[in-house]
Amino acid sequence: MVAAEYKREQILDWLSEVADPEIPVLTIMDLGIVREVDCSDGVTVSLTPTYSGCPATEAIEASVVAALEDRGVPDVRIRRVLSPPWTTDWISNEGREKLRIYGIAPPERRNRPIACPRCGSTSTARVSEFGSTACKASYKCLDCLEPFEYFKCL
Repeated sequence: MVAAEYKREQILDWLSEVADPEIPVLTIMDLGIVREVDCSDGVTVSLTPTYSGCPATEAIEASVVAALEDRGVPDVRIRRVLSPPWTTDWISNEGREKLRIYGIAPPERRNRPIACPRCGSTSTARVSEFGSTACKASYKCLDCLEPFEYFKCL
């Protein structure tokens, strides 16, 4: 198959299998960081990093190239798109549910209380603004007493 014969939908389907290196239950499609796929001259995948200093950006770009090359796509290019900046609003509903099931509270807007991903209680307290990665904060549930991470709104 020549590069021009690849269909955007097929590339997007393959990209839906590329996991985020920091939260492996999420794919890059769940995160909403795939901005565009252009198959007019080879394959160019436009990605928006979750934030400008994200240490996973280069690993994600390499994973995209590897995933497509593994499927025989010969000429993969990555275009890093910084504007508009990524926002947690771009996380899909499926991605939010995957976070919750994995034990990470998904981002909440509108000053809603952070619900415990384990028991659902909104009686929670922030332990630290910083979690295992810069995009997460540490919380605890005051009902089930379990610690959990919250994916901060960006």
